[in-house]
Amino acid sequence: MHAWDELYIGGTWVPSTGPGRIEVENPATERTVGRVPDGTPADMERAVDAARDAFDTGPWPRMTPDDRAAALEDMADALTARAGELAVTITMETGLPITIVELAHARPAIAALRHYARLVRTTAFEEDRPGARSPFRLRRLPSGVVAAIVPWNIPVLGACAKIGPALAAGCAVVLKPSPETPLSAFLLAEAAHEARLPPGVLNLVPGGREAGAALVAHPGVDKVTFTGSTAVGKRIAAVCAERMKRYSLELGGNAATIVLDDAPAERVAAGAVAMGLINNNGEACIVQGRILVPRAREKELAGAIAAAAGAIPVGDPADPRTLLGPMITRTHRDRVLGYVASGIAEGAELVHGGRVPAGFDRGWYVEPTVFTGVHNGMRIAREEIFGPVLTVIPYDGEEEAVAIANDTEYGLSGSVWAADPERAAAVGTRIRAGSIFVNGTLRLDADAPFGGFKESGIGREGGPEALAEYLEPQVMFLPAGEGRAPGPALSGDLT
Repeated sequence: MHAWDELYIGGTWVPSTGPGRIEVENPATERTVGRVPDGTPADMERAVDAARDAFDTGPWPRMTPDDRAAALEDMADALTARAGELAVTITMETGLPITIVELAHARPAIAALRHYARLVRTTAFEEDRPGARSPFRLRRLPSGVVAAIVPWNIPVLGACAKIGPALAAGCAVVLKPSPETPLSAFLLAEAAHEARLPPGVLNLVPGGREAGAALVAHPGVDKVTFTGSTAVGKRIAAVCAERMKRYSLELGGNAATIVLDDAPAERVAAGAVAMGLINNNGEACIVQGRILVPRAREKELAGAIAAAAGAIPVGDPADPRTLLGPMITRTHRDRVLGYVASGIAEGAELVHGGRVPAGFDRGWYVEPTVFTGVHNGMRIAREEIFGPVLTVIPYDGEEEAVAIANDTEYGLSGSVWAADPERAAAVGTRIRAGSIFVNGTLRLDADAPFGGFKESGIGREGGPEALAEYLEPQVMFLPAGEGRAPGPALSGDLT
């Protein structure tokens, strides 16, 4: 049992103001594996106050970039020492396979902290410019107190993608993990404490909707960064607009894979399974669930994809051989199965899966599922399923393929497969999405900006673009002849 009885606020462990506890269930066993305090609006008030003090009067935003970088590296070192425990904890609370967690969650999360430690050392926080009419000094200042709200499907990776650039910029953070997966966030707080971050720079309060709403609406919060559903993101944007708070939103997706007429079937099938089924149990906004294929090759490609889906090892997520684990909750499992029923009712052909796998009496499992005979008007094509379901959609000609790919309110990712990668890339330029993958599975990069077009969000995570999300430009006009020579200078000093 992983149990924490206190919240991390103001650089110390403190009891919650309420008696509630969040019981964390292992989705594979249905057993309780952890318990943490259920944060209240009053707890959020205390956390924001601590972050406010840390930002307004504390040393963190006034440190040099080198000093902040060193602290981030210390936190990364503390997490590295906990890497094994971190991976096991994420697996227990999410049901994601341990092999996937180690490769795509724990290691990249730690790498994100180190990435921003490196980036902040080479960022020009202050520079003199000659100007069109007169010289001026451009300063890039931290945004202030950041509310970081993280989803259950990427609990640590999502947190570090926000904490890394926010802390590097000099902001103070209140982190609210999802109530489904709060355990790993406490390991982050322990690492921050061990790294001796100044009090209030990072605060941790798990909680449900009421606590989250209190955090977003708090007048002491300068910026909200949220990853989750588009519906919740829109509500957050509306609240932030009332106070002109800054916000960045990484929201839903409904990505399409375009298979061109000369793409090899075996490689396409392997890629479709990796990007749409094995990828985070299908529970990811970047999942490529719509597979667009030339009509003349629909049967061939659907058969290859179904065969590859049937070879996926489904089982205990703690077993290194497993590549597909359970859904996060019973409710979500039933939601995914509801989409399967919808596809059948609308006339799609179920060619693989679609049920609870045989022999799984415990846990919220769904078989890897493949539909063919799908058109883009069906629910299983139009909506984000967030589970291991692929829909094979035929098209006639590249123009129609691009039109179908773009016929969605989302725009997070997409991919194109062809014998000639340059031909695939040319088609990819016509897809309205933030990340395009050519002839390959997901290869996200810490230095590449990640985010979406349309209703997939606002802002970017990753690279210098993410750091810029937590900085405000200030222009200072100096009397003629009194500025220093133009050129970049590195400084984090707010005084």
